Amino acid sequence: MENNKYIKNNSFRDLKIKKFKNFLDLLLKIKLILSDYILKLNTSEEKKSEKLKIIKEIYSSLFEENKKKTDADFVLHEYSLAEIQTLSDNDIVEYLFHRYRYEFFPNIKKTDSYPPYLQIEPSSVCNYRCVFCYQTDKSFSTKSSGHMGYMSFDLFKKVVDQAEKNIHFLSLASRGEPMLCPEIDKMLDYTKNKFINLKLNTNASLLNEKNINMILSSGVKTVVFSVDAADKVLYEKLRVNGKFEKVIKNIKLFNDIKKNDFPNSRLITRVSGVKFQEDQKIQDMDDYWGELVDHVAFVNYIPWENVYDSKRTNIDEACTDLWRRMFVWWDGTVNPCDVDYKSLLNVGNIKNDTIKNIWNGEKYQMLRNHHLSQNRKNISPCFNCNVC
Repeated sequence: MENNKYIKNNSFRDLKIKKFKNFLDLLLKIKLILSDYILKLNTSEEKKSEKLKIIKEIYSSLFEENKKKTDADFVLHEYSLAEIQTLSDNDIVEYLFHRYRYEFFPNIKKTDSYPPYLQIEPSSVCNYRCVFCYQTDKSFSTKSSGHMGYMSFDLFKKVVDQAEKNIHFLSLASRGEPMLCPEIDKMLDYTKNKFINLKLNTNASLLNEKNINMILSSGVKTVVFSVDAADKVLYEKLRVNGKFEKVIKNIKLFNDIKKNDFPNSRLITRVSGVKFQEDQKIQDMDDYWGELVDHVAFVNYIPWENVYDSKRTNIDEACTDLWRRMFVWWDGTVNPCDVDYKSLLNVGNIKNDTIKNIWNGEKYQMLRNHHLSQNRKNISPCFNCNVC
């Protein structure tokens, strides 16, 4: 069985196959679980369901020996395999179904009742002023702007209650540092046993024994530490207000608590950086941070820091985020992307509506139709954005 026939390397460079102790056993388990699911539903009233159709497509892409592989096939990325390893057998079909929705629905411009991915913002406030981030825009990050604030637990609970059993790919993060939220402890506790794939993004500067225990006791499955360099000078140049030694100390503390107090935890740790300039050596990142976390990743820089003053891009292609994800800000504002950090594209508010209604609502659909009609050039800030 050829390993590269079933997996595809993406941006996660250091997750080598050797980290999968029983790689072939894992593939066989996935194959048997999918086969059993297909057999069971083929003989039930759900044999014509959309979900069964998707699971059959996944099975065909992964395991049919004579099927010619194409770019349109579903593949298991290395990070997907790592996430699957953390799941119970009962959750694997659900994970693959939602992974398919996340990866393929944006390409074929398809929506169903709920977004494939939901980002919830506990805080728009941040203690950093990273050079590539919109927190450097004072018209956004000053208190008087009206954009700064923390989500209440009651609002968080309302969002989570609607997402549970409907959306399985979520992140607690967006425009600010989530650990600054005064009620983050209650929020984390409320996520227990609710989601298959829940990520928490943090700059790691505020981690301490108390909130590390909160994270490890919660429903969080992956913690992403936002770090962009492997040396103090470059890190503190990019992550303004950040202290390199403090971040290292906090991540080591996280590892110690996880190892000693949560030995059975399957939580994944990841360092993710923004590729902003040439002297951020990827190999240095791998070598340094790879000793402290499970994965190391880079995302390409996009001019986030002020899209409103950027030059027009003349991109006609429809933005895939309109079919992939939804953002809920701290005050309940729902936005289709976080490049538009001032919410010019506001599509509703969760305080007086629902995730389902907003996702399928007139404002969202009108925005999608404009993009599909190559009318992006008439929408601000879409006409300045490089994302597609």
